Amino acid sequence: MPLQASYCKHTLNFKFDAGTSRGILKTKDSYYIKLHDSQTPETIGIGEAAPLKGLSIDYKPEFEPFVQVFLEKFNTEGLEIADIQAALSSELFLAWPSIRFAFEMALLDLQNGGKRIYFDNDFTNKKDAIDINGLIWMGDEAFMSRQIIEKLKGGFRTLKMKIGAIDFDTEYKLLKSIRSNFPADELTLRVDANGAFTLEEATAVLKELKKLDIHSIEQPIKANQWENMAKLCQETPVPIALDEELIGINGSEQIKLLDAIKPQFLIFKPTLLGGFAATDNWIALAKERNIDWWITSALEANIGLSAICQYTYSKNNLLPQGLGTGSLFENNVSSPLDVFQGAISQNGENDWDLAGLEFY
Repeated sequence: MPLQASYCKHTLNFKFDAGTSRGILKTKDSYYIKLHDSQTPETIGIGEAAPLKGLSIDYKPEFEPFVQVFLEKFNTEGLEIADIQAALSSELFLAWPSIRFAFEMALLDLQNGGKRIYFDNDFTNKKDAIDINGLIWMGDEAFMSRQIIEKLKGGFRTLKMKIGAIDFDTEYKLLKSIRSNFPADELTLRVDANGAFTLEEATAVLKELKKLDIHSIEQPIKANQWENMAKLCQETPVPIALDEELIGINGSEQIKLLDAIKPQFLIFKPTLLGGFAATDNWIALAKERNIDWWITSALEANIGLSAICQYTYSKNNLLPQGLGTGSLFENNVSSPLDVFQGAISQNGENDWDLAGLEFY
């Protein structure tokens, strides 16, 4: 049956100024895509497109106009599921990964009865949880220290600290303080530089981080410096995880990138990569090269976050994942997602509540 589509823009407000090496985040926009069959309008599939400023290749002024034009065409032509899937696989949508992801989500939800079930597994059915890292945002020393204390009290056994925004000496002092109280067999420490360092700076930083038994560093230098990143990965005393490096890379370029750089880890953000099918492709390439990986959210609201959690659980990857971002926003969509003792589950008291979201 032909489907109808509509969308809703939702501006999420951070509970605090979220600092990264690319600047401060105070708000971010998500766009929810709703699909339904005109004969059964009460059953709806919901997906989330959440392009992220400074990262997403589709974060640009043309984003919302493109959504509007595509949905108008969609509704006029009366597309069916197979038509949508074919359109999303076309070259056009390589430039719009978060929109591709949103439609992929919405189709899965609709096909599973419109209950926010994207993958039917023990996570979705409230029987199991996913271990996650506690994220420490950039800020002044006191702010970062408060976050560290809060995460440790919350039972996290893996912390990820963003570095590169304040001076490294201060960041190193914080990391050293944590490690002096919690050895590596009790607490795993990851760091994320978001491309903050030059090659020379990164080389020096890696030597210092080695002293603290750091598990890994994400993206020590900016993306698209394959030769420099390959040099770092070859010589590094601390395992390197590629993150931003993967964004906008498709087809044969994926193989070229992995074979040129030879990273120790890969980090997958489905919103930035183009959805679950696109992430599946990266996972297959990683497996062929014995590269381990984990999945991270990209500041989606709870709708996108839940779908990513369900997908992640289906992959049976036992490393702590980067999925604890739902509590960052004051006005997130109400959901059953819950974080307890360093793990995320769908055992929360709330149920899905889309009230207040106005679709056009």
